[in-house]
Amino acid sequence: MRTFVFFDLPVLTVDERREYRKFRKFLIKTGFVMLQESVYSKLSLNATAASTIEELVIKNAPDNGLIQLLTVTEKQYASMKYITGSYHSEYISTTDRLVVL
Repeated sequence: MRTFVFFDLPVLTVDERREYRKFRKFLIKTGFVMLQESVYSKLSLNATAASTIEELVIKNAPDNGLIQLLTVTEKQYASMKYITGSYHSEYISTTDRLVVL
C-alpha cells in the first residue's frame, strides 16, 4: 500500500515558514518520498501500517493549512498514468513482493 500526503501550508510569516519546514522535514525523516512539490508518498506493508503512518502525520500536522491523506494499493499505484514528463525512481515500483535478505 502507499500513503500519499498532499499539503498546502501558508508561508506568509516567519512562524508559518518554520512550521512548513518542520512538517516537510518530518515527512522526509519518516520515509516519505517527494513525487511533486507538496505531494509525498510512503510505502507500507499493509493496512495496519498505513493507518499508523496516517496517525503519525495527523499528530505532526501544523495547525494552519490543508493536509490530505490518501491510501492506495500497489496495484492502483502501478496503474498511474503519466501525461507529460517522465517517471524517474530510485526504488522499485512493481506489484511483485521484494524480499531483501
